[in-house]
Amino acid sequence: MLRMFSFAIIAAIAMLWGPAAAVAGPNDYVFEPVKAQIKQGDDAVVAVRLVHKKNRKPVTDAKIILTRIDMSPDAMGEMTSPLTALPSPEPGVYAFKTDLSMSGRWLLSIAAMVPGERQAVVGKITLRAAR
Repeated sequence: MLRMFSFAIIAAIAMLWGPAAAVAGPNDYVFEPVKAQIKQGDDAVVAVRLVHKKNRKPVTDAKIILTRIDMSPDAMGEMTSPLTALPSPEPGVYAFKTDLSMSGRWLLSIAAMVPGERQAVVGKITLRAAR
């Protein structure tokens, strides 16, 4: 009897929350590379798009809180390069200038706060630098 009563309370709460229970979370967003291959060298531009997975709309007002680029996909995680934020070339695209000193695979780690979300959206994108 107590079990049925508990289930009824949980069901009632879920019905009352209705739309609030459908609030997006950090897993509802994804960072995607604008280009997976980038020209190696000084002043390389790395750009990623942040989109809402369900409706594929770009997220234009996220605040980037962490960036790092390194060669960990090629077992050289200590090979890092600084990233400098650039103006957005289009809505939902976040661009950075960096120095991709070697050809090979580079890992961009990025985190952003999306308005209305409590947790950061985190992405890890492997890019290829080529001559």
